[in-house]
Amino acid sequence: MADDERRVEGEHNNSVQEMDDDNGADEELTFATAMDDEDEGTYDSDDSDDNNNAEMEIADENQDQPGEKVYLPGDNTGEEQLVMDESAYLCHAEFSLEWPCLSFDIIPDGLGDARTSFPMSAYLVAGTQARESHLNSLSVMRIEGIRKIKSNDPDSDQENDDDDDDEDEPELFHRSIPHRGGVNRIRMAPFEGCVAATWADMGSVHIWDLSPLAQAVQDPHKAPKKINSKPLQTFKGHKDEGFAIDWSKVARLRLASGDCSGRIHVWDYHGDSTWVISSKYGRHEASVEDIQWSPNEETVFASCSADRTVRVWDTRQGPRECLKWTAHDADVNVISWNTREQASFLSGGDDGIFKLWDFRSFQTQKFQPTGVFKWHSQPITSVEWHPSDSTVLAVSGADDQISLWDTAVESDDGASDQQIPGLLISTAESGFNIFKTISTE
Repeated sequence: MADDERRVEGEHNNSVQEMDDDNGADEELTFATAMDDEDEGTYDSDDSDDNNNAEMEIADENQDQPGEKVYLPGDNTGEEQLVMDESAYLCHAEFSLEWPCLSFDIIPDGLGDARTSFPMSAYLVAGTQARESHLNSLSVMRIEGIRKIKSNDPDSDQENDDDDDDEDEPELFHRSIPHRGGVNRIRMAPFEGCVAATWADMGSVHIWDLSPLAQAVQDPHKAPKKINSKPLQTFKGHKDEGFAIDWSKVARLRLASGDCSGRIHVWDYHGDSTWVISSKYGRHEASVEDIQWSPNEETVFASCSADRTVRVWDTRQGPRECLKWTAHDADVNVISWNTREQASFLSGGDDGIFKLWDFRSFQTQKFQPTGVFKWHSQPITSVEWHPSDSTVLAVSGADDQISLWDTAVESDDGASDQQIPGLLISTAESGFNIFKTISTE
């Protein structure tokens, strides 16, 4: 969850509606007619014909209204069409660029924290996965006019809904610059305006200053026609392409990147838009899938890998991990470090399982998770802790689902410092979705 809103990435289909926790909700709704028993024992042929015709009409009407049911994971929908239940959402908007985006991040917009009033706006940066390498780009986007769903808005005028539908659509403003190769991962640097890092499928890591793009979408009428499209720095020292990359949340402009050969490099900022990169830091036995810096220690970061392990590193101790454990029975795809409760850690794997870990429990129950959850039926593609609520998290999977979880027994009234509380943004092959569920109100 970058800075403020929550971010969910992965191969999920955003047309899938939120799940309902009611165990009986998957039963079909059926229609029935009650027979009048008062005239039982009497018979009239005309009345009988009329009754039969009425029953046939009722039956025909029922056949025209297929049963409704709540979609649950594992259901074989066949040719059925999934329809979003608007009553479960406070807002929802969708949009897309010319090409799908595998990764995106949220840009702090300076419009204030803990915003709850509608309409809302958001700034994003995303990188494309185009059909051909030279067609890829980085795009900064401003989405304006995210409005509350009218059925959940007591102040809306339902009679004028049809007339206002076009006006209620959010507006998308975006500017792009070329990016050599597809963008496997993009991350915004915290506390530093519009500096971003990208992992290219060509095997290079780039650092960008996206300030001109952000200014262009903020005021399109004053935007220059030409924008500098060169990165601040490019590193070609990785042995293979990669997906793992993260900025330190404590040390200014410190970065770590991991590739598919298992190697990790740490970047230290030396001023004047230059970074000094370690020749070789640490190594997994297989592809490094994700990296997360500690939320409160500037020299500590964690990594996960297709070798099924999670490892914790301290740059002061050299290129050897200080903690290592087998976290899943398959590839560990993603990890997330709780920014509010630094001992809490989250991992998701190819086994469709996500696990909660507490570093404090390792002293008594070494490398045992505090929670194991098997809800998703396909590999986990993204896990994110809520930025200000230490018990709330979001998970996405290759089974076309995004699930929201609260691990607390009681509600947590901790302080909120996010821009838009409870707003989630997801990316898929079909485009982006921005939504906020009623459970986050």
